[in-house]
Amino acid sequence: MAIRNFAAISRRARRKPVARQVAECPHPPADSWPLAVLVAALTLVAIFAPACSKSESHTRPGDKATVQERPASNVQWAACDGAELAGLECATVQVPMDYRDQGLGQIDIAISRAPARDPERRLGVLFTNPGGPGGAGLAMPTDYAEQPIGQVYDIIGIDVRGVGKSTPLAACAPIDETRFPVSSRTRPTDNDLSQLVEQAKAKEAACAQTGGEFRRYVTTMNTARDMDTIRARLGESVINYLGVSYGTWLGAVYGEMFPDRLNRNVLDSSMDPRVSWRDGDKNNAAATKKNFDDWAAWTAERDAIFHLGAKPDAVRAAIDTIAAAIIQHPVGGFDNRDDFDGAVGEFTRYRKSWASFAKSMHYVLDEVHGAPPRPEVDNSNHHAVQTADVLDEDAVTERDDDKDMSDAVNAAVLCDWDWPTDMEVYFRDMRSARDTFPYGNTVGQLSPNACSFHTGKAEPLVKIGAPKYPRGLVVQSDGDTQTSFVDGRAMAETLDSVLIVVHNDGAHGLYAATPANACVNDAVNAYLLDAKLPAATVECATADPPMPVPARPDPQNPDPEAAIPLLGDTADQLAPNR
Repeated sequence: MAIRNFAAISRRARRKPVARQVAECPHPPADSWPLAVLVAALTLVAIFAPACSKSESHTRPGDKATVQERPASNVQWAACDGAELAGLECATVQVPMDYRDQGLGQIDIAISRAPARDPERRLGVLFTNPGGPGGAGLAMPTDYAEQPIGQVYDIIGIDVRGVGKSTPLAACAPIDETRFPVSSRTRPTDNDLSQLVEQAKAKEAACAQTGGEFRRYVTTMNTARDMDTIRARLGESVINYLGVSYGTWLGAVYGEMFPDRLNRNVLDSSMDPRVSWRDGDKNNAAATKKNFDDWAAWTAERDAIFHLGAKPDAVRAAIDTIAAAIIQHPVGGFDNRDDFDGAVGEFTRYRKSWASFAKSMHYVLDEVHGAPPRPEVDNSNHHAVQTADVLDEDAVTERDDDKDMSDAVNAAVLCDWDWPTDMEVYFRDMRSARDTFPYGNTVGQLSPNACSFHTGKAEPLVKIGAPKYPRGLVVQSDGDTQTSFVDGRAMAETLDSVLIVVHNDGAHGLYAATPANACVNDAVNAYLLDAKLPAATVECATADPPMPVPARPDPQNPDPEAAIPLLGDTADQLAPNR
């Protein structure tokens, strides 16, 4: 399993929404705390603090949606090419490479459209973005076209500047990482830390080498300007918006820059607009540990089944014992400790895999203690590691036709934010993660970023202020490790949006997801179709809960563990298209 050294940003029992009142509440600062302290603070906030809504003194505009015919436009639409885009229309819009110096020329932006299926009820356009940054978005309308919103909106997909069928940003030049060898990415030695710095320097140099002048203008702000240019070319006075992951930040930036042109807005799995990207990474690392702690508590309650310990600390000790054994030789289908560390983070995130992972760890711990290997378990675990790598790859961007191209855009856009230039800041946080919770990609999320060595920023990052457009929705799961629950709640508070919380769920991208969460879908559809905003925070149960496993065997079910699928089988369900 490849453990990435950059942060990833991409996706359960029907239950009616339950509303509760929202109140003002503080958030702990993240910019200077080590991971161990941050985890404890964020866990307490997540558990005990009420959801927040930031009251504003200004009056928000009312909803602007009206039934309307499609306006006249000179955009030339034609059927899209390719099976992934079947049923969509595609077009190209030219925009300035640099809006401040249009003498630098034009670039192409590829767009797609799923026309409203009921033109007599058409409410305008719904722009979408899948996140990344750097995710290709042309196919995104297919995710939503069969939802009720597909009847009333022209759903617009966009390959943002630099990506896919738009004018491409050249892939970063290859880096020979053998020049900077590290012994472990999940538990780097102090010598490894300096090597990771050299890798980050090399990546920035490689991207600058191939990106040329265009790279300076691949920014969130210019993408927002592109969106508004597309809006104007389509003849629309306003857009409605649905963004996922980094696409939530893009939506907030668009609303800040063009407030009179944004109407209904849904931000699904949100970033915190008040903090840096790196502080968001720290929140995500804390969320990774909280998921593990929740799994350990669930497993400890079933010690009579899994035999990993009757208390969460004992379960953690069992996992540490396995990790220590893997240093000596492969155990239980795990070839090395980096693979194991990554699998622990991946399979404690998704509740669907909790039971299978606990079963797997039971058998692997037995093997560590001298029991003969179980080939079917070892083979299944080895397969699960490979699938976890696919899940990790999929997490980088929600849609990605060209991994290298997307990586180049990702690397460029991350430099919108300021990054520490003092490497000791990174080293402090990485040592803290390594020494307290090295599972998942916690260390990688906190490692030096190429943007620390970036120069030539085209413009400062937009600051998100009090919104001057209609109130919207923010959707967030409480176990998301790509945009944490703390971040999503902060977005809702900052924008005074209504928050939809999905409990006991690690998913990223919740609206129109598989399996469907009726609570989420119903609330989002009611808003996008009829401007019906919930009066207060909506609490939704997961649609993909842990497998029901009793606390102990009973005469009717003497061996509950036997019915639990092996980890590899469950992993395939998490990544069905691998």
